[in-house]
Amino acid sequence: MVDAGSSLYEFFTYAAGVVGNLFAFVLFVSPLPTFRRIFRNKSTEQFSGLPYVYSFLNCLIVLWYGLPWVSQGVILVVTVNSVGALFHLSYVTIFIVFSDNWKKYKMFGLLLGVFCIFALVIYVSLEFFHGYARQDFVGYLSVASLISMFASPLFIINLVIRTKSVEFMPFYLSLATFLMSISFFTYGLFLHDFYVYLPNGIGAVLGLVQLLLYAYYSRKSSNTSRLPLLVSG
Repeated sequence: MVDAGSSLYEFFTYAAGVVGNLFAFVLFVSPLPTFRRIFRNKSTEQFSGLPYVYSFLNCLIVLWYGLPWVSQGVILVVTVNSVGALFHLSYVTIFIVFSDNWKKYKMFGLLLGVFCIFALVIYVSLEFFHGYARQDFVGYLSVASLISMFASPLFIINLVIRTKSVEFMPFYLSLATFLMSISFFTYGLFLHDFYVYLPNGIGAVLGLVQLLLYAYYSRKSSNTSRLPLLVSG
């Protein structure tokens, strides 16, 4: 007989992971307007492809952590990062196709570098680590990668505080980041997986900071716009 409490626990664990996958998908498709513009103009203009290269590497490392050769029971980490890797590989490929010659070679070199780094991570983890030691090795790499990715909005947070404007911090993107992070933080807690809940907990805190800043500065700018005009005479 299956224990009802255990089944309920598994249900909530799975639900948290599925919700995290859904919000992550929102983040993966968020650059589509940029790439529609690139397709339309047949040029990458001043857009940078570096964030997509780094995100691709991040997805590959975390994907490797979730696979059975490293960890057990974190299948929803595998699904989200498989989809993320496909999206970001597509974005990088588009950058390579539509960039000018110098940027094209640079992006292609960076993409090769990502594959080399990922191959090295796989080789080292399989050759020199076994069991929990392998999980720890890849886990710490994935934590470092995720934390550095979640820390990237610090630039935007600094920009918002400096300019007192939320123009460059899209609300729905910040909301999706927060909800994805809190979902995977919960998923990691249910699984007692330090390498899942730690970086996503940090991501949730940073996402919450963005939402609070958005609420504060958008309200402040709204109040300012309603101030009566003083006419000198």
